[in-house]
Amino acid sequence: MKRRLPTGFTIIELLVVVSIIALLVGILLPAIGKAREQAKLTKSQANLRNMAAAHATYSTEWNDRQITFCDDNLSRYGTNEDNAYAAYEAQNGIVHPPMILGWGVVPDGYVSEGNFWAYHMTWPGNWGLCQPIVFPNSPKGYLHGFGSFRMANCRQFRQYVTARFYDDVFYAPKDKAAWAAIEGCHDDPGEFCPAGGHSDCYWTSYCLSPAAMFSPDVMGNPVDGGGWKDPWELPGGFRSPAMSQVLYADLKTHMAEHHWLQNSRLDCNPGFAGGPYDGCQPYFFNHGWESVPVTMFYDGHIEPLGVREAEMASSRNRAQAGYHLWHDQIPGWMNNGYFSELAYDWSNTSYHVLTTDGIRGRDKLGD
Repeated sequence: MKRRLPTGFTIIELLVVVSIIALLVGILLPAIGKAREQAKLTKSQANLRNMAAAHATYSTEWNDRQITFCDDNLSRYGTNEDNAYAAYEAQNGIVHPPMILGWGVVPDGYVSEGNFWAYHMTWPGNWGLCQPIVFPNSPKGYLHGFGSFRMANCRQFRQYVTARFYDDVFYAPKDKAAWAAIEGCHDDPGEFCPAGGHSDCYWTSYCLSPAAMFSPDVMGNPVDGGGWKDPWELPGGFRSPAMSQVLYADLKTHMAEHHWLQNSRLDCNPGFAGGPYDGCQPYFFNHGWESVPVTMFYDGHIEPLGVREAEMASSRNRAQAGYHLWHDQIPGWMNNGYFSELAYDWSNTSYHVLTTDGIRGRDKLGD
């Protein structure tokens, strides 16, 4: 009778199988990671498509106008935030319309009539937020560089997109600092959730182009447009231009990811003293050579527009026309533009934010 040989794997065969599995995992994990990154990028693009549709609806309802948060004739009331808003109230008998965040459940310890309280930006010190962007020469230390271009999730515009201030559509999937700050707000019953406290407000991941929200005369080019002008010194400086005033709809940015989310190196910028997201301030989209923010243009199309491409386009325009595609000579910002001095590397551009000629300008060049 023949003896039956035992069946099973030898140690060599087992090692071969384990090696093959390890090799496959090593091959597949990066692919899975890339797929996840692409899914987040696709979601951000979808968010901007929703807002592109909202802008189109808004302009249809408001006779071709863009979203604006301040009176068209604001500069006629005074020469800065302090005296203009005071004069507005004195002449009209009401305060300037606020930026409304929404209705929220009354926080513990606050006395209010009824069960809800309207969160809004009306108290002194926040008037600057009604402007598209606050330039450095504002009085009393108003925070320059901020303004309504960061507040697309206010009710005045949000009603064309969604009902909630902290809705997912306003936050890019890769914006980790923002998501961490608004954690817990998804189950809040109000429109506005006091995520970090009664007075906290966390900016949306996406920003408008503030240059395009002013009269084009404010951002005039230095060759034949007279250069940058203080909007407080122009009778119609704060008048929001019509959508139809855009000259290069496929080249002028409308909205973009405000933070450096694509190819980023660090989550928080140590150059800022603290930050609006529980102490963290992410690097801005113009703070890294490798930054490629997802961007919506005035014709409604969505594409990534990177810092490298924007800087190269601006250099070409300077060689051909004699000026950059963005302003680099605004008093108080000198040659630094939009917080370029706090960049991660040697990137130095303020495209989208300080676009030369405003809505009539370009942030990239055509092919």
